[in-house]
Amino acid sequence: MSYPSRALKRVSVQLIASCVVLASGAAHAANLGFLTNTPITYMKQRDLQALNTAAHSALDTRQDGESLDWNNEGAGNPVAINGTITPSDTKKDGDRTCRKLTMVAYAKGQTQSWAPTVCKTDGGKWALLKQ
Repeated sequence: MSYPSRALKRVSVQLIASCVVLASGAAHAANLGFLTNTPITYMKQRDLQALNTAAHSALDTRQDGESLDWNNEGAGNPVAINGTITPSDTKKDGDRTCRKLTMVAYAKGQTQSWAPTVCKTDGGKWALLKQ
């Protein structure tokens, strides 16, 4: 699988794409065939953009534990993918805010989830917290 975030120009899209692609890339590299046909294997660039848009909306508008539904409708993918995005564990340290972001995707009867932590400074963009 190619690394879709290389083709993406916006840093914020790279944030979500990185989380999702790392999950699938690690599975591919380790030859974990049981992950075949999971939602990530059906996602294309426009699906990742839909997920990214929803993730930013959730980060900016939802309280901890409050979910936002998302889907890939209109992305041009014949595989319907939908899910939820739920921010939690918000921590502020000066002008820096960090949140855990639980992203769940459903496709063809399979469920997959990711839970990265993202941070931003006042006026900045959300970025993956490197751990």
